[in-house]
Amino acid sequence: MSSRIPTLDIRRYDSDRDAFVAELGAAYREWGFAGISHHGIPQSLVDDAYEAFRRFFALPEEVKRRYHIPGQGGARGYTPFGVETAKGSQHYDLKEFYHIGRELPRDSKYREVMPPNVWPAEVPEFREHGLALYNALDALGSRVLSALALHIGLPADYFADKTDFGNSILRPIHYPPITADDIPNVRAGAHGDINFITLLVGASTAGLEVLSHKGEWVPFTSEGDTIVVNIGDMLERLTNHVYPSTIHRVVNPPGEEARKPRYSVPFFLHPNPDFLIDVLPSCITPDNPSRYPEPITAHAFLEQRLREIKLK
Repeated sequence: MSSRIPTLDIRRYDSDRDAFVAELGAAYREWGFAGISHHGIPQSLVDDAYEAFRRFFALPEEVKRRYHIPGQGGARGYTPFGVETAKGSQHYDLKEFYHIGRELPRDSKYREVMPPNVWPAEVPEFREHGLALYNALDALGSRVLSALALHIGLPADYFADKTDFGNSILRPIHYPPITADDIPNVRAGAHGDINFITLLVGASTAGLEVLSHKGEWVPFTSEGDTIVVNIGDMLERLTNHVYPSTIHRVVNPPGEEARKPRYSVPFFLHPNPDFLIDVLPSCITPDNPSRYPEPITAHAFLEQRLREIKLK
């Protein structure tokens, strides 16, 4: 077993597909995490989005709260500091965030469960850059899913019609500077993600740690153009834990670094709301019998988990 989480060049998916699929599958089976480099998303797109998000979080509290929508579980718009709490944690996470969702056609059957986006008028470029980053990460996530499908014996396009209207979320996060001495050391408590896969682009400082099979917290700070991609609980369930959803957290960096703000932008790639999460037959073996005899829709699973983390 490797002692560090691997980073793989996704260009090899086109030039040496079998080898890339084998390496990527092995990385996810072991870690539930991998870095993806040379993905083709321009750095200028990432920088422009981060700048728009920073401008929003710098607004006065009363202005930001205009974009908080009670009763929606934080599905769209702004969620203030001190609300989300990792499952089983005593402390709320030290962060505020914003949710950008999929722009649906007017006649979409998913409109009831996927509300429209809310855009801050004070930062007019927020919408343009937010949607551009959303769409770029959605496309990259689809490529990663196609490689993961091949690794477990499915067609490369297996997930295409199951995620084309997924309730996926782009979440700009602001972790304010730590200025008091009595605040817990964890900015975001240990947790697994809810969705199929998460793509994390351009975390501005160190802090992400991944729990290894040995029970050790392994730091993972991406370098260069690397995007961190990890498995979520829905894909873990669908694949009968062949792809594990690994527990991870965000800790405060030591010393003066803790007194700087931290920004990160994860993209949570979800299946379509009515997709039935039912263990794949190819992931059931005598050594790994089905752990989930009862299927559940993606939307019902999401609602259940949002209640657990106090967003509902």
